[in-house]
Amino acid sequence: MSRRIAVNAPETCANQKQVYMSDYNPSRDDFAALLDESLHGREMLEGQVVHGLVVGVEKDFVIVDVGLKTEGRIPLKEFGTEAAAALKAGDNVEVYLERVENAMGEAVISREKARREEAWTRLEVIFNKGEPVMGTIVGRVKGGFTVDMDGASGFLPGSQVDIRPVRDVAPLMGKEQPFAILKMDRPRGNIVVSRRAILEEARAEQRTELVGQLAEGEIRDGVVKNITDYGAFVDLGGIDGLLHVTDMSWKRVSHPSQVLAVGDQVRVQIIKINPDTQRISLGMKQLQSDPWENVDVKYPVNGKFSGRITNITDYGAFVELESGVEGLVHVSEMSWTKKNVHPGKIVSTSQEVDVVVLEVDASKRRVSLGLKQAQENPWEAFVSAHPIGSTIEGEVKNATEFGLFVGFENDIDGMVHLSDLDWNVAGEEAIAKYKKGDVVKTKVLDVDVDKERISLGIKQLAEDPMTGDTYRKGQTVTVTVTEVTTGGIEVKFGDDNAPMTAFVRKSDLSRDRNEQRVERFAVGDRIDAQVTNIDKAARKVSVSIKALEMADEKQAIEQYGSQDSGASLGDILGAALRGATKE
Repeated sequence: MSRRIAVNAPETCANQKQVYMSDYNPSRDDFAALLDESLHGREMLEGQVVHGLVVGVEKDFVIVDVGLKTEGRIPLKEFGTEAAAALKAGDNVEVYLERVENAMGEAVISREKARREEAWTRLEVIFNKGEPVMGTIVGRVKGGFTVDMDGASGFLPGSQVDIRPVRDVAPLMGKEQPFAILKMDRPRGNIVVSRRAILEEARAEQRTELVGQLAEGEIRDGVVKNITDYGAFVDLGGIDGLLHVTDMSWKRVSHPSQVLAVGDQVRVQIIKINPDTQRISLGMKQLQSDPWENVDVKYPVNGKFSGRITNITDYGAFVELESGVEGLVHVSEMSWTKKNVHPGKIVSTSQEVDVVVLEVDASKRRVSLGLKQAQENPWEAFVSAHPIGSTIEGEVKNATEFGLFVGFENDIDGMVHLSDLDWNVAGEEAIAKYKKGDVVKTKVLDVDVDKERISLGIKQLAEDPMTGDTYRKGQTVTVTVTEVTTGGIEVKFGDDNAPMTAFVRKSDLSRDRNEQRVERFAVGDRIDAQVTNIDKAARKVSVSIKALEMADEKQAIEQYGSQDSGASLGDILGAALRGATKE
């Protein structure tokens, strides 16, 4: 008697077929092959979505037959509240088969994973087509949010929530809305979505439509939405335009916040529309009259005007002549006397000043101004008060390798060149006699107002000893010893303002050889000597004590007798001395 064993056919769960083994009598090998084939088919179904038949609904579980002689239990909550309430025995459902049989002989199945697999398949089709998918933001995670897309969970980065940063996402939570799929990785179960991409696409379409309705030169009303360092963004009714800071006003604007605030109603003109980038440039000053029109007529060259310092730079200061018209006072035109000084040390911001127009270039919107030209030229004032040839006293400001700088009133300087310090002493030696702070008298030699130069002289205060008959050959002069050397003595003589110097050689110290000794003299001794030579080209006067003694001897001989008279030289000299004593 054969036993009949019913085996569920694997085709479907709804139409199960029974095969009775009593209908045929296989061999042992055939039965083993049939069993292996049956088991292999069951293993192939693991990890896939299969059809199942609901055979019962208990309190918290749904019992499902997946057609493999086994049943599985699925928590009722996996079907959702509405679907779970409608479930009944005999309903067909799709479930995910994890294992054919567990330790308790039950199939391990899941409705939630089945829904996820269905969703992944559907999302892959949508992703490949580049279409948006509907989803709901259900939770917050690190770096972003979780989005439920009908069974599949995706990640929404915080930067992809909106076009602009969103502080409060609560209004977007639990609300079904479209998302763009940026990335899908099924093996890892990763889906990255973006709400921002959908908004940008919608915005681009709307922007294209709105841009088509605008025209360059058109005047529109708008609302200031945002202010930056370089300008303000104005909402023209669904589309933004940039109002650059340079187009807000004809006058200088340091920052847009000086003119506008967020929420202000403004009237602007469309300056330019870029069809490629759809960027819109706006202007406010274009709605006002241009103050630069006829600027050369309003501000002629050499005209004197008042203005206000608006900005100070390293190279000068800007002066506002009227609203929208500014001119530059270059640092070289700021002061007659203060050279290489930062403009901020001469003027200050908001200071009212008088300026003179130096140059106007209306095409480049440039006006060159002079601050010093509006003031009295101190060089002209100096030459009026101190004409050439006059004497003036000043303080030594500096001593350089080429002369002395002497300061006068109004912060102007004059220079005494090395060659004008002393008639007889070399410049390097003469300048050593002066130091900073010394008060000196000088003579005005020349004034060049254009080049701002004053030439002075100190030696010119005394007459040039080499001119006229100040010194002549054979003249007797009284000299003062200034230095004693082995070869002779250094002496000076003449006017204290222009003294002459000379060197008396040892052989010229006396007519008598025994008296030609330098030890006889000391610094400060005053002695008489005779001028023996004058070299005007070399500016030298030679003197000799010996020559004076010989001249005196000759004069004595001529006056008191000759050698033929029989009188001795001693007698003659004695008579000369006695005569000199009586005189």
